[in-house]
Amino acid sequence: MNKIIEQPIPQGKYLSAVRHADLIYTSGMTPRKAGNLLYSGKIKILDPIESHKVAVRLATLNAITAAKACLIQGERISIILQLNVFLNAEEGFVEHAKIADYASDLIIENLGNNCIGSRAAIGVASLPSNATIEITLIAKTIALK
Repeated sequence: MNKIIEQPIPQGKYLSAVRHADLIYTSGMTPRKAGNLLYSGKIKILDPIESHKVAVRLATLNAITAAKACLIQGERISIILQLNVFLNAEEGFVEHAKIADYASDLIIENLGNNCIGSRAAIGVASLPSNATIEITLIAKTIALK
């Protein structure tokens, strides 16, 4: 699932990503394909962590795809300055970082080692459309050599 997919479809009045100078900011990306939410509901304390891997990777791939659409010819993403992983988790869930690692792993697969600056894994009471996960990125661009 590390291949680039079609552009994510915004679910409201906003852009999937926006660029300012050499920075790209993505909107919150949920595990959607062609606009359809594929993974919803709370992350439960007793859920095996790996049961959320595909959802996290899909949301992350949507964010990477949106960011890459802002690139101009002759450049690439050099680093993810900020990765935010929002988890629709039930009260008492504490394994946020382990689930967020699936997002980090996919970014490393796509951009290489040492490509993630800071990261936050945040448990929330709910997400849009009851999505399980939401990802946002701030990416820095660099000219190809």
